[in-house]
Amino acid sequence: MQLYAVDKPLGLTSHDVVARSRRLLGTKRVGHAGTLDPLATGVLLVMANEATKLSGYLTGHDKTYLAWVTLGATTPTLDAEGPVTRTADASRVTPEVLRPALTPFLELRTQRPPAFSAVKKAGVRSYAAARRGAVEEPPVRPVAYRQVELLDLAEDTADLPSRFALPPGALPGMYEPASGGHTFELPPPPQVDEGVDDAGSRRTALLRLTVGAGTYVRSFARDLGTALGLPAYLSGLVRTASGGVDLAEATDLDGIAKAEPVDVIRALDLPTHVLSEEQVTDVRHGKRPPLALSGRTALVTSGGALVAMAETTEGAAGYRLLRVFN
Repeated sequence: MQLYAVDKPLGLTSHDVVARSRRLLGTKRVGHAGTLDPLATGVLLVMANEATKLSGYLTGHDKTYLAWVTLGATTPTLDAEGPVTRTADASRVTPEVLRPALTPFLELRTQRPPAFSAVKKAGVRSYAAARRGAVEEPPVRPVAYRQVELLDLAEDTADLPSRFALPPGALPGMYEPASGGHTFELPPPPQVDEGVDDAGSRRTALLRLTVGAGTYVRSFARDLGTALGLPAYLSGLVRTASGGVDLAEATDLDGIAKAEPVDVIRALDLPTHVLSEEQVTDVRHGKRPPLALSGRTALVTSGGALVAMAETTEGAAGYRLLRVFN
C-alpha cells in the first residue's frame, strides 16, 4: 500500500507536497495526514491510491516536534513569516523561570488556534480571512499535550544545539541534542516592522513536544509567552514523528516515486487480527465472519497485508467493518 513518509521541505505548504506527489507518482489520488505549516519541516505522511482510505486513522495520531520559541517578540502569524510587530525585554527568562510555565500545558484541554490557520469558520479558512484584513480569532478547539520538555535556552537561536540524534531504544521522534546526526533548516528571522522599538533582549527556547491531533504549536508559543508576560512566536518547527513513523524513515519529496512505502500496520499502531483465506474473502465481500476482537483492530492476511479496519460494537456480530481495502 502506497503510504510514504516525506521530509517536507521548508517553504512548501502541505498542499504543495500533495500536488508535486501527484505528478511524481502519476496519480490524482493523493492526500496527506496532518498539515504542516510552510515554515515547518519534517514528517508528513503522504497517501496514494488505496492508502488514501487511511486518512482519518492516520491524521488522528499524536505528533512529536522539536520547537524553537523566541520570547520577547511576536508576529501576526505567530511564526517567522513576520514582520515583528511587538517586542519586550526577555532577559529575565532563565530555565528556572521557564520550566514552571510549561507544566500547565499538560493539563490543557482546549486552546485557541492562530488567526492565520487552516481552521474554517462559516466555510472560510482563517488564514484567508486574516490576509484580507478580517483578523478574527477562531473558536477554541480540543487539544492535548502529552509531553512538553525544555532542551535548551539561549539569547540567540545560533547558540542553541544544531545537531540531533535519536538515542538507542528511544520512542519515535524523541530526538536529543547530539554531537552528530540530523541538522535542520530553520526559517530566517522575521524583519522588524517599521516604527517598532527593537532594543529589548530576546531569548529562544528549544523544546520537545508530543501533542494530540489538531494542536497548533504556534498557539503553544503564543500562550507560553502570555504565561511569562511576554510576546512570543514560533521561530522554527520540525516534526520528528507522526504516530509511530520516525523522521529517519522519511524520504526527500523528489525521491518519493522510488522510496519504500511505510509499513501501514506499524503506522496505524493498532492491534491486529490475522484472517484465514476464507475470512479474507468474506470480509472483502462485506461479510462479517465470527471474530474475537477488542476495540479498533486492523484485520490482516497471513502475510500481513491490510484487509480491513474493524471496531467492536454491542450488536449481534460483535463488531463492524469501518473500511475494507482491495
